[in-house]
Amino acid sequence: MKFRTVNELTAYLYHLPRLHEKSDLTYVKRVLKALGDPQDKVKCCHITGTNGKGSTAYYLNNLLQKAGQQTGLFVSPFIIRFNERIQLNGQAIADEDLLEVANEVEAAVGHLREEEADFALVTFEYEVAMAFLFFAKQKCDYAVIEVGIGAEHDKTNVMTPVVSLITTIGLDHEQIIGPTLADIAKEKSGIIKPAVPVILGDIPASVKGIVEEKITKSASPSYWLGRDFQVKEEKAGYELAVAGQNYQLPAWPRPEAKDAAMALAAFAFLPLTLSEKAAEAALTQTTVPGRYQRLEKAGCSFLLDGAHNVQAGSELLPYARRLAKDKGGRLLVLAGMMKDKDLSDFLTLLKNEKVTLTSLAYPRAAKKADFPAWVQEKFAYEGDLGQALNQVMAEAGDRDLILVTGSFYLVSAVLQFLQSA
Repeated sequence: MKFRTVNELTAYLYHLPRLHEKSDLTYVKRVLKALGDPQDKVKCCHITGTNGKGSTAYYLNNLLQKAGQQTGLFVSPFIIRFNERIQLNGQAIADEDLLEVANEVEAAVGHLREEEADFALVTFEYEVAMAFLFFAKQKCDYAVIEVGIGAEHDKTNVMTPVVSLITTIGLDHEQIIGPTLADIAKEKSGIIKPAVPVILGDIPASVKGIVEEKITKSASPSYWLGRDFQVKEEKAGYELAVAGQNYQLPAWPRPEAKDAAMALAAFAFLPLTLSEKAAEAALTQTTVPGRYQRLEKAGCSFLLDGAHNVQAGSELLPYARRLAKDKGGRLLVLAGMMKDKDLSDFLTLLKNEKVTLTSLAYPRAAKKADFPAWVQEKFAYEGDLGQALNQVMAEAGDRDLILVTGSFYLVSAVLQFLQSA
């Protein structure tokens, strides 16, 4: 088949399976080989982590651009348009380029089916192949690659990067890469490659030994947050001490300051230079969609963040409460989640807030019956997102802050509602 529109392509991708029976890289490696192994034609920076990997990817991408490099960026999920998944120099891939690489991948799959009739890719493998092919065609100097889930078995784990990053390790996707924190740490350590530098962020003490063992076996230079580079909170913001340089950042949420420090630490391992002022400008000019995103619309103040696990929520809530307090108003929460997440643990963080629960027209989205009994009893529920959003906006006063959280899918849908309002 030949894709003629992006809608045709995305409809096709979303009807592909999400997982193979075996969680290995055989299929994606075969299609990449048929495409000439484009993943080996671009220098890649590979990023994993339970939280923070997307923000770190955006920060690193901007640092590379500021240093005069042509960059590719592969991130997930998208917020408004699918094209955001694959970016060139900070701009979403053009429709014609997306269709070109999609049709090349489809042709390669067709050739492989001549050898093996049931050969097929899952959705994410298709997206990974398109991204690497596009970055190679564009002759990118560097590509910043965010994993989908995990690292060792993630479909992006098909190249030898110039630097690897593990931002955080916490409980998420336990059904796929868990169930224990140790299992997750082992999976994420799969991003570490022999002799390739690795930057490490918030790694719990209980699993630090697992990561250190992989670093030792791989003989990889390691650079640890708190040991080799620092994030210091000051009255006016943050000072990041990285590779002998000191960078000043404004009063961001603390996780964003840590993610920026991770990006600076990775950049320090590359044969590139930036002045402190240029690096600070690259970081402060970075917008990370759906992460601590501030917005004013229709007389309401919004904070949108796709946090969906306890680790991310524990960082988000104190920041949101502080913003609401600074405004002199209340914090009103619109939350929606996927039913395969830790609904009870995450929503326990919100037990003292005014919360409205909602849902999405999406198979994985939690409906009222999917929430624990205590949640159904405590929080209001409106299954129609448009109605729920309108209700919260109608209740919000001039000084109140509306927090939209629980899922990137929810953040995306709310942003689209607000754009069309």
